[in-house]
Amino acid sequence: MSKSSTIASAVDARRAHVEALLAAYPDVTPDEHALLITWFKREASALDVALVASNPAAERGYRKFRAEHVDRFTVKDMVRALVFAAVVAALVLLAVAGAPV
Repeated sequence: MSKSSTIASAVDARRAHVEALLAAYPDVTPDEHALLITWFKREASALDVALVASNPAAERGYRKFRAEHVDRFTVKDMVRALVFAAVVAALVLLAVAGAPV
């Protein structure tokens, strides 16, 4: 078995585990809950998420988990948005202040 097929098998097994947890969601342990959050935020590719989302057995848990943890704005997201808006406003003010009349 080649290295790439071994990695692919591990990814498939991990995704199957996540699907099983989502099928039981929200009745998962705190460790399983943390695993789901880590998988969605750090490990899953777009293809992995699409495959999980298209699994009818995990659909109810997937939608609930996604609404509670993936699609929500966090405080960190809000701070980033405010910092971005402040930088853009400062650049606009600098451009306007430096423009000849």
